[in-house]
Amino acid sequence: SMSLCEHALALFRSAVGTVRPAPMLKRVVKLQGGRCPQLLVKGQAFPVKRDLYLVGFGKAVLGMAVAAEEILGDYLIRGIINVPLGIQESLQRAGMQEMLLKPHSKIQVIEGAKNNLPDPEALKGAAAIQELAEGLTADDLLLVLISGRGGSALLPAPIPPILLEEKEKLTKMLASRGAAIQELNIVRKTLSLLKGGGLARLAYPAQVVSLILSDVIGDPLDIIASGPTAASSHSIQDCLQILAKYSLLHSLPKSVETVLSSSPTKPTAPENYSHVCNIIIGSNTLALDEAKRQAEGLGYAALILSAAICGKVSHIATLYCQLIRLVCLGFAGLGEGPLGDKVRGSVLQLAAELEIPGLNLAEFLQALRGLGPERPVCILAGGETTVQLQGSGKGGRNQELALRVGLGLHRAQAVEGGGLAGRCEIVFLSAGTDGQDGPTEAAGAFCSPELVEEALQEGLDAEAFLSNSDSYTFFSQFQGGHHLLVTGLTGTNVMDIQVILIRAT
Repeated sequence: SMSLCEHALALFRSAVGTVRPAPMLKRVVKLQGGRCPQLLVKGQAFPVKRDLYLVGFGKAVLGMAVAAEEILGDYLIRGIINVPLGIQESLQRAGMQEMLLKPHSKIQVIEGAKNNLPDPEALKGAAAIQELAEGLTADDLLLVLISGRGGSALLPAPIPPILLEEKEKLTKMLASRGAAIQELNIVRKTLSLLKGGGLARLAYPAQVVSLILSDVIGDPLDIIASGPTAASSHSIQDCLQILAKYSLLHSLPKSVETVLSSSPTKPTAPENYSHVCNIIIGSNTLALDEAKRQAEGLGYAALILSAAICGKVSHIATLYCQLIRLVCLGFAGLGEGPLGDKVRGSVLQLAAELEIPGLNLAEFLQALRGLGPERPVCILAGGETTVQLQGSGKGGRNQELALRVGLGLHRAQAVEGGGLAGRCEIVFLSAGTDGQDGPTEAAGAFCSPELVEEALQEGLDAEAFLSNSDSYTFFSQFQGGHHLLVTGLTGTNVMDIQVILIRAT
């Protein structure tokens, strides 16, 4: 029989596998040749009347472009993609040739945005994409590939006469005054030719079909990569309000003033986007659905908690620990007693404080109650947590989450007098779907209730490592690094995934 760790790993791999660029694209995109060729995307048909072009930007777009070129064949006239600096070399080194374009590809690759910041290379790529879009006719079809991570930095095209440096400086000033990422994006979008639906407007009257890999909670079309093919839900007014809020209205570069005073004040009407079709082809939700299917195949009673987990790592760890306690109490037949009620109460209160979008916890707890004690339980979740860095350690949000859950389970066990481990076998896994967690080569880590105790025997104090934000060092020293999950680059990114497996002993 496979161990719980092996099961958790298999579930994580299946989740990532389903949003890997090539299989994902091949599942939803077909090209039907013949007298009236058409592009089929998730069952929707788009006639290829004359020429088919492709553009793309973002971290996972290279793999998407490889699959697209294979599917489109001779119908593809030409393409331009903007990808992060050094990505082709990294994939080459990692032996992932299947994610690189063939030598005589019709798709031109431009690398830019070093350190995920807009730079002259990214600007050059954006200008080439702009030129291609502006030259299209009503009989052309433009396929746009978008991957959220890095998509925004790879498409910088300030509205003339604004220079990239001026836009950058303004963004930095806003950030230094405490503007939220949403506010920064609204300002960037307003001053950009291609973001906030700009690319779609330039490509008019051609048919535009966007295939999107989402790395944003809730998959909002106008936020992913700053929404180049989606109608912006913000206006010039919103931008001016933000600049006023941070007292920057009177220190704007001349060029920015010019653009803001000459732009139309209301957002472009939605009917101007009738030539555009935006389709999410990969997301955290899709990845979790696949993991759930696999878990059920392995005999688990599987539940998805949420694909929108966000908030401080320490709070999320507490939530997971309480849910695990609840399942263990259920296994012991104590789920309906006073202790079960107490734990349920604290879970509900925690969730209320966390404000996770769209999470119906009461419904989830009801489903949890309905599970019999005879089947092992699998709880799946995804999203993106935040870490408050303290100290000088090395780690990532997934490794820190795993270590905090390990510590929480250890404490719960001490309180309940060996209650958890006596009744249940528990494994928790948290990992990033891109294969990178923070500045480390690990994707994430595993933990169990025994972790802290076993580490102490090796002279490793989990709490000391946590207080220095040093989860990576902890996991790499503990038991020869066996609890680290190292997958290598996956070529995709739909945020993080957590797998909780619990079986009665």
